Amino acid sequence: MAIAIVFAEYGDPQVLRPIDIDPPTAAAGQVRVQVKAAGVNPVDVKLRRGDFAAAMPVDFPSRIGNEYAGIIDQVGDEVTGFAVGDHVLGSATGQCYAEYVVVDAADVVAKPAGIPWTVAAGLPAVGQTAHTALRQIVVRAGDTVLIHAAAGGVGTIATQLARLWGAAVIGTASERNHNYLRSLGATPVVYGDGLVERVHALAPAGVDAALDAIGGEAITVSLALVPDHGRIGTLVDAEAARTHGIQRVGGRSTVALRELVTLYDQGSLQLPIHATFPLTEAHHAHHEVQTGHVRGKVVLTMP
Repeated sequence: MAIAIVFAEYGDPQVLRPIDIDPPTAAAGQVRVQVKAAGVNPVDVKLRRGDFAAAMPVDFPSRIGNEYAGIIDQVGDEVTGFAVGDHVLGSATGQCYAEYVVVDAADVVAKPAGIPWTVAAGLPAVGQTAHTALRQIVVRAGDTVLIHAAAGGVGTIATQLARLWGAAVIGTASERNHNYLRSLGATPVVYGDGLVERVHALAPAGVDAALDAIGGEAITVSLALVPDHGRIGTLVDAEAARTHGIQRVGGRSTVALRELVTLYDQGSLQLPIHATFPLTEAHHAHHEVQTGHVRGKVVLTMP
């Protein structure tokens, strides 16, 4: 038997509970991974609360978790390039809070020895999201980019990627995270009233693009600062995207994930781990994430 985390109703973190399951079996084109660590993301919190219930209802009891790192222990037919014992990471929708996951081999990325398990598990979701989002709003060398919630998981990676691609970054964050953003190469700015004016003072020549990870005020501010609304991307506010002609951005790309892994392995990228919790304490991990004060990632670890 193996442990997986499920929730049988929408609610607070206490609805998360461990159950015993039969370990899954890799079919043709798939590998089974013995999970060493799994990332926890704000979208997991929203799913558990029922924020998406109207548009995307789940069948209870429902599995949860979208990113993992671990060791391949079973290889299906027709798989090439991977073998039992390989260390890997990747994404798998709604199943990663578990001791085993089965994934398509095409979506798996090799984990270099120099990347810790916790970082490897925390990188796929925020990394792929940040990379694809910046490409969608066409961030390039010479741009000035406004990144909202720049100290969070997606913001941390997006800030570093934009800087690596030659853009200047202004990042919104609480004041306690300003030195952290400076360490990533961003110019920090505090949230709240007067944000438009503060950003204008920092970028008198204007802002070329904006990435929003929080919605609300961030959308209003971005609309006021970025002349080309097609270069404003939101990860969370689909209604704003429809109303204002901005982009709903994000998505997965295995090619992008390989690039991110290489950058981390070369020392060009960092991903702080805010906290770790055992798999069976997933409810505590959700409590931490939903505070909104996470710098980097929260990760579940396996026995």
